[in-house]
Amino acid sequence: MSSRSPKRQLGEAEGDGVSRAGEAVTSATAQNADESAFGGLVEQYRRELQVHCYRMVGSFEESEDLVQETFLRAWRKRETFQGRSTFRAWLYRIATNACLDFLDRHPRHPLPRETARVGDRGEAPPDEIRWLQPYPDRLLEPMAPDDIEPDAAAVSKETIELAFLVAIHHLPPRQRAVLILRDVLGWSAKESSAALGMSVASVKSALQRARPTLKMHLPQRREEWAASTPATAQERALLQRFMDAHEQADTAALAQLLSEDVRMTMPPLPFWFSGRQAVTDFAAHALGPDSPLYRAQWRSVPTRANRQPAVAGYVRVPGDREYRAQVLNVLRVEDGKIAEITAFEPRVFPAFDLPLTLSELPDIPVLDRRPGR
Repeated sequence: MSSRSPKRQLGEAEGDGVSRAGEAVTSATAQNADESAFGGLVEQYRRELQVHCYRMVGSFEESEDLVQETFLRAWRKRETFQGRSTFRAWLYRIATNACLDFLDRHPRHPLPRETARVGDRGEAPPDEIRWLQPYPDRLLEPMAPDDIEPDAAAVSKETIELAFLVAIHHLPPRQRAVLILRDVLGWSAKESSAALGMSVASVKSALQRARPTLKMHLPQRREEWAASTPATAQERALLQRFMDAHEQADTAALAQLLSEDVRMTMPPLPFWFSGRQAVTDFAAHALGPDSPLYRAQWRSVPTRANRQPAVAGYVRVPGDREYRAQVLNVLRVEDGKIAEITAFEPRVFPAFDLPLTLSELPDIPVLDRRPGR
């Protein structure tokens, strides 16, 4: 990263990180509310707090639970809201500490990919973030009505993409919390110290240690993060070509879509593939005559995860009447090519409102894909 503040590099708005235009929740309102009314007060913050918890723990499923834990703690501690900060900042403080408590009880560390299969590029595989899960874009879109609101910063593309999630999960939990509060949400050192029960000096020191680690684990071309932009026609066309290649088991067509240094991972599995040849070799093996998926029929459903294009893959093997969920591929696109594929298990499909099976389609003859046929 350059010498500029990472907050600017990450595209966040400057100013008071914990303010919110129009927020009118007073201490009296919060303290005197009954359970139903209090639930209404906190519910408006659910989506951005879940994104915050997701950044902290890396798991969509656990972030759902931690938001519920945050609201329960807030209800029990409502007398402690004195109005010295905004209600939103008070909730973020509770959510952050709920996440830290969870991580204290369930410590997790990146693991070496000892059994990873890699290409012949001479690279050491990156450590495995085996708890990583994707985040559905459908839960991000209703947020951030404009770039001034704090919740716009909370879900900006550059700090919700999988590459950023992987990078910050190489940080110890408290360093991660400091970096998120300071550089993602734009909180001051004083605000962050109050939220975390740390001294201002400790917050500054933690941030100084966190930033180089973040830089070390970000993709090289992402040291400077681009502003969030909608999917382009080029990206949509690339996604369609990826789906076509997948459905037709056309590894030559797939290879044309990949960057030379493309990488593929499959959390929580320890596999890692580096380079165009390694990824296409894996695809050929997975769909070849010795694979249980050989002669299977594939159907693809486009979706989005972490502000990135994604494809849900369904497979129907001979004799089966339905297409069954097989994989969710999340793509990172750079310069018109696929730079990274992160493949997730079908257990994440429900979070995307994706069915685990697709209804029977007309019986289409399966082409013989063996060479020369």
